[in-house]
Amino acid sequence: MSFLATLRALRNRNYRLFFFGNGISLIGTWVQTVTVGWLVYRLSHSSYILGIAGALGTLPILLFSIFGGYVADRINRFKIILTTQTSAMIQAFTLAILTLTGSIKVNHIFFLSFVLGAINAFDIPARQAFVVNIVEKKEDLPNAIALNSFLVNSARLIGPSIAGVLIAAVGEGVCFLINAISYIAVIGALLMMRAPETVIGNPVPSSENVMKKLQEGFRYVKTFVPVRTIILYVAFFSIFGMFYGVLMPVFAKEVFHGNARTLGFLVGSGGVGAIIGAIFLASRHAHAGLGKVIYFAGLVFGVCLILFSHCKTFWFAVMILVIVGAAMVLQIVTANIIIQTLVPDEKRGRVMSFHTIAFMGTQPAGSYLAGLLGKTMGIQNTVMLGGILCIIGSMILKKSYMSFLKDVGEENPQKNLIKKIFIG
Repeated sequence: MSFLATLRALRNRNYRLFFFGNGISLIGTWVQTVTVGWLVYRLSHSSYILGIAGALGTLPILLFSIFGGYVADRINRFKIILTTQTSAMIQAFTLAILTLTGSIKVNHIFFLSFVLGAINAFDIPARQAFVVNIVEKKEDLPNAIALNSFLVNSARLIGPSIAGVLIAAVGEGVCFLINAISYIAVIGALLMMRAPETVIGNPVPSSENVMKKLQEGFRYVKTFVPVRTIILYVAFFSIFGMFYGVLMPVFAKEVFHGNARTLGFLVGSGGVGAIIGAIFLASRHAHAGLGKVIYFAGLVFGVCLILFSHCKTFWFAVMILVIVGAAMVLQIVTANIIIQTLVPDEKRGRVMSFHTIAFMGTQPAGSYLAGLLGKTMGIQNTVMLGGILCIIGSMILKKSYMSFLKDVGEENPQKNLIKKIFIG
């Protein structure tokens, strides 16, 4: 397959603008993400406080994403994203000012992390549904989703590396300022788009019962077994598989006796693997066998976490984390592709809000649990436990979808597509 075929979604002008504008912004986002973790740990010297900070950043996603999904189905998605990106820029500027003036406290970070989480609760469902609207050739949609992952993880590689250098050279405040400025790129890209009418959403009747519409989305997820199975797996993976990410600043300082640059290498190595995984998915034309991809990637992910948990050699840990990053992306992005392929557009925002809750909204529990277990049983045993649970979760996933495929009725209009997706 040619390199150009791997980038085929970029033929769509609106998607191309969004891809490059969002890419610059995401680098800034990763600079801020790594810097926040380092700053919290520097101020508190506590893995428990670090876990609370991570939890507060994603708790609003658990609380508000369902309503955010409803809004994405009923209101102009373009305007939603423009508003959320502008709000996130203001949050980053506030964090930068407090840090540069020496006024920053852990409580300030807690509050601003919660604010950003609330913004993301509306931004993420709208942004995921928006991609479908700006990809004119629907056969390019799986490629666009995979390229989005490539973008996120390229930023994950570049951003932490920049953060590691800048924290040591000029301090945390400049890192937050860089993130704030980076939002100009994505806002500019949005303003340059010829936004299609389909992003406007369906007009909301004055008599519409919001709770009824929310229940409609919940009922769809609950009764449609393939989507329900994938969303539950993503939630399980997000809680237990992400222990290592929450505790990474502690590994950098306490296990490998390093500094901010060490943390940048560890996080960035996962980004290298994630890019490899995203390129693999972008090169695929067919949906066939995506269920198998999730299953095997989950097994590899769990085994590598166990190896990483008690690794004493820094460069060996870096190599393991490359594989961890690839396996992580293969699971999360494949889950996204499956859901986006099966879900009708009129329910897309609400269903993707459940995916957002599963992946990010459950992270408060995962972050808090990581901090608590890290304090009581040690960070290395905590990450090892996460790896073991991920292996078990992958086995349960396979058993669940194989059971469904055995019993799927002939009357199901998506029967052939579902079978093709899960078993090839």
